[in-house]
Amino acid sequence: MSEYLIFYENIYKRKEKPEEHIEFEKIKGFIKDFNLSGKKCLEIGSAKGIFQNLVDDYTGLDVAKSLATYYKKPYVTVNEDGTYPFEDNTFDGIWSCDTHEHIPNLNQALIELKRVLKPGGIVYFAPAWQVSSWVAEGISVRPYKELTPKQKIIKALIPLRRSVLWRSLFVFPKRIFRHLLFIAGKKYDKMIYKKLKPNYEIFYTSDSDACNSLELHDAILWFESNGFRCISHPMHLKAFLVRTGALVFKKLELKHQNVQAPG
Repeated sequence: MSEYLIFYENIYKRKEKPEEHIEFEKIKGFIKDFNLSGKKCLEIGSAKGIFQNLVDDYTGLDVAKSLATYYKKPYVTVNEDGTYPFEDNTFDGIWSCDTHEHIPNLNQALIELKRVLKPGGIVYFAPAWQVSSWVAEGISVRPYKELTPKQKIIKALIPLRRSVLWRSLFVFPKRIFRHLLFIAGKKYDKMIYKKLKPNYEIFYTSDSDACNSLELHDAILWFESNGFRCISHPMHLKAFLVRTGALVFKKLELKHQNVQAPG
């Protein structure tokens, strides 16, 4: 069993009522808005399956086989090679919350998400966005007396680095550049994101075990480049200014995708 899997089973099997989850009402609304209650749905990163009763035809997907005891509906684990044990075009709807920041091979996971979703299917995509590099060391929650001189400087600068000013200076120029390339015809076959060093030994705070830092605009560019349309944040201005929250995408029918059908 991998280091991550041991950590995952110890930390993320805590009990939780669905109504207590921050995404509960949003996922309920997602299911209602797209008439998914009677359709085939997949939850990626389903943990204990607390949302399994929100739809009739539900399947949970995660990494730990031991989680199966929490399910009355189908539950499967990711294959050892990172692929999903489903046929192409299986699901009408997919949702995933606080998951993709923890997946080591992120781009493979995204390709698998696309593969198993039917044309016309809907995705609710809500990872923890923009996980900071200092989270793994618990710098934001540990007292100064425990920190090294370098860590103390990082801690002192956290309010600035979380400010709108910092975002404007460092995030928006990247967005402008990548957005202009997209408008000019560039397709992002791989999502751009920052790799993090996860902490699987000490759980300082939420996402101290994250291995990816994802940016919302880059996620939109990947999905838009790979046969989806962003329903929640249509291109271009709303997508450019997006700051947080879930993204909702629709997988286009093949004839509307700017890709060549496989031979």
